[in-house]
Amino acid sequence: MDEELMSRKKPTYPINTALDQYLKECNRTIKIPVFYDDLLRFSGSVVVYDSNDEDTLWVRVYYDEHERPEIESSLKKVYTILHSDGNEDAIEFLNIDAIDYCTFGNSKPFRVKVRNILNDNYTYIYVKKADASRIYGLELEHMFSPNRINFLVYKNTLIEEHIAGVPGDVFIRDFLPDLSDRAKSQIAKEFVKFNERCQMRLLGDMRSYNYVIIPIHDFDHVEYKIRAIDFDQQCYEGKLKVYQPQFFKENYKMVDLVMNRLQNNSIEQYKKEERSILAKRMLNARSRYETLIGCMCNDTISTKENQLALREHLYSFTLDLKFRRSNSMGEVLKTALDFVRRNYENVNMKRLLGG
Repeated sequence: MDEELMSRKKPTYPINTALDQYLKECNRTIKIPVFYDDLLRFSGSVVVYDSNDEDTLWVRVYYDEHERPEIESSLKKVYTILHSDGNEDAIEFLNIDAIDYCTFGNSKPFRVKVRNILNDNYTYIYVKKADASRIYGLELEHMFSPNRINFLVYKNTLIEEHIAGVPGDVFIRDFLPDLSDRAKSQIAKEFVKFNERCQMRLLGDMRSYNYVIIPIHDFDHVEYKIRAIDFDQQCYEGKLKVYQPQFFKENYKMVDLVMNRLQNNSIEQYKKEERSILAKRMLNARSRYETLIGCMCNDTISTKENQLALREHLYSFTLDLKFRRSNSMGEVLKTALDFVRRNYENVNMKRLLGG
């Protein structure tokens, strides 16, 4: 059961000086006109229901008349900073349609719907309390996944762009049963790769509502990709299973799909492909990765108990003694990624030598 895997509550970890400097060097930090705490000053809220009249666990908040214009103006500026160069010429064409607040989960985010009044196109931005472990997760996703992440940090506030896609739980419930056999096999392949990617970089809690499935239309078929949308559980929990999506009950139908659609040799092939791709990305982003992992190694983003437990699980999994010498969650992650890179380089060397 998930209750046995996950802690009841994960604390928020502050951004230390080294991480702050890294974010500045990577243009991830810039002065913004509104803070997370400013949005907490709402005067009331109403429940947001979905199309089936079910509670979404979000509430739509509203503000006093004397505060709302300033808050909306500031959010429009934040949108232009995140998606453009901060030029305010377009602000007159933007409208803040809704500000929603979620009390479910660790980050308690605000979701802001921003609409262009000239053509009715809209998107969302998220305003959250800055958390070091989540920021590490976002950066690792940017470097090591097939995707790119756009976010900004200023003091205690984190601004994230919206990641479009069908929530995993909705997709599994409403779309998966009606897909063709070919599509189901392709999704099974993507879940194997997603599971391996999360395990290698220690991204935890990938229950079905914490990732999205993205249909991509090719000229003669539809491909499906799986993308994480929640990064709170980067290197926090002590149990290895937390970092393996296959062990969450919400993903049972995806695991069943893998078992029924893929042979064991295919599963191993896809795992090797994902490990090789991650190793290549590590080598291509070596400078940025080494700077980030250096910050993590000297940072506190979990409890000592969790760190000791996870390094022991990983030692049992790999028999690499370096895990037992890891003194922080950052060092545990570095050892795990070094293990993947080293194996990739050894295989390549054998191939070059004709072994």
